[in-house]
Amino acid sequence: MVRLPLTPAEVERGQRLGALLRRARGERSMLNIALDARVSPETLRKIESGRVATPAFPTIAAIADVLGLSLDAVWAEIRRPECALGQADSAHHAHEQLTP
Repeated sequence: MVRLPLTPAEVERGQRLGALLRRARGERSMLNIALDARVSPETLRKIESGRVATPAFPTIAAIADVLGLSLDAVWAEIRRPECALGQADSAHHAHEQLTP
């Protein structure tokens, strides 16, 4: 199966996710977190480094659970800049429609 290249937004989202997980892990061992989440340490390392920008939902759910993160908090963190951009685009589009 051929995988399409990631968009810059997907790459950035993956980097934000990795940073969030690293912060939540703190000084705890990557190996222990990975084993507790039942993912390979290599998978966790790739996600934390942003090399896996679009990990599977069950993987993120398991890691978040072990780290004590709510999925709502994870979602809010990774979509934050996109949400602001989308609001700016919507406001610009609405302005264009109102301007003669």
